[in-house]
Amino acid sequence: MDINLIGRHALVRGASQGIGLATAQALAALGADVTMVARRGQRLLELSAELPRTHTAQAHGWLACDSDDIDALQAQVQALVSNRPVHILVNNSGGPPPGTVRGTDVAEFETALRQHLFANHVVTEAVIPGMESDSYGRIVNVISTSVKEPIKGLGVSNTTRWAVASWAKTLASELAPRGITVNNVLPGSTQTPRIDQIIETTMQRSGRSRAEVFSEMVAEIPMGRFARPEETAAAIAFLCSPAAAYITGINLPVDGGRTRSL
Repeated sequence: MDINLIGRHALVRGASQGIGLATAQALAALGADVTMVARRGQRLLELSAELPRTHTAQAHGWLACDSDDIDALQAQVQALVSNRPVHILVNNSGGPPPGTVRGTDVAEFETALRQHLFANHVVTEAVIPGMESDSYGRIVNVISTSVKEPIKGLGVSNTTRWAVASWAKTLASELAPRGITVNNVLPGSTQTPRIDQIIETTMQRSGRSRAEVFSEMVAEIPMGRFARPEETAAAIAFLCSPAAAYITGINLPVDGGRTRSL
């Protein structure tokens, strides 16, 4: 099975922690040159220096930018691809704050759509020409299992993730004739700062202890535990590899069996 990424350039967003960081490490371990994107420049400088290097020509880098500022994000990515095409794009960003749909201000939806859908779109638009010219393109969007089953208490996130999934499915059909794949990975409960945020919010809303909330969440997962970030990263890395050339337009849950729907 061909999972060799030597000579490929990967751009990983949200790469300073959690699933994004684990993905950058996994792609680097397969030989890709990785450009990490997140807000904290000093943190990215340190992390990029620690990424695996499997061959002497392998080089890693970083871009410090906030997904809120899509104009700056677009400009930085365009400058990057003007020097070297991006062959692999992983769109990954932190979820909107927990909360119900009812009572949510329109501005919160606008902010979430800007951070996720709009940011994904401008970055993807910037990298597609290089994928076409080098005849290799893999786009993976890290979303959520809420794409299949809305998650209670994540109203804005549920809404925004559905929008991203629909955008990605449409794009997959448009890019398929060019050999560029577009897929979505749907993490379940994963050991990241995001899950801590959800637990804290549930504790405040329900008055229950951390142990009670944690136990209830784990009980919903047939495997009986949260995912490790590197487990989700492994699925993303496979979809970025040559071996996944005929897989496009899918939603792949990585959730320990929690999603009950097909």
